[in-house]
Amino acid sequence: MKKVSLALLAFVCLGISVEVLAQAAGSSSMGVGGVAAKVTSNIANIAKLITAASYVIGMAFVVGAIVKFKAHKENPTQIPIGQPVAFLFVGAALIFAPTVFKVSGQTMFGASGEVAGVSGITTFGATKAGK
Repeated sequence: MKKVSLALLAFVCLGISVEVLAQAAGSSSMGVGGVAAKVTSNIANIAKLITAASYVIGMAFVVGAIVKFKAHKENPTQIPIGQPVAFLFVGAALIFAPTVFKVSGQTMFGASGEVAGVSGITTFGATKAGK
């Protein structure tokens, strides 16, 4: 399970980086600021992917807990009761994690909290003509 998760994460990161580089290469006038803006805009998509994965994996753990409870009922000596209980708690934690993160983010940063963006000097224009 761990290897599959790491492989999926590596694949997603590689896909995002290839997409950003392809967009940067397609527009020669994009510059570093444009690439940074594209990466910042993709952060929201990564957050949505992690949220969706949390729901799906959480449901998989809950289904696994149900199967383990049934296996424990049939043969209590082979499957200790702690295993399905642990699966159930991990599944519940993964299902409620996005909600907990959202509520804790609103508690710490208020309703105006948002993802950081690129700011600062936008142009290096000349000052006054005499200087």
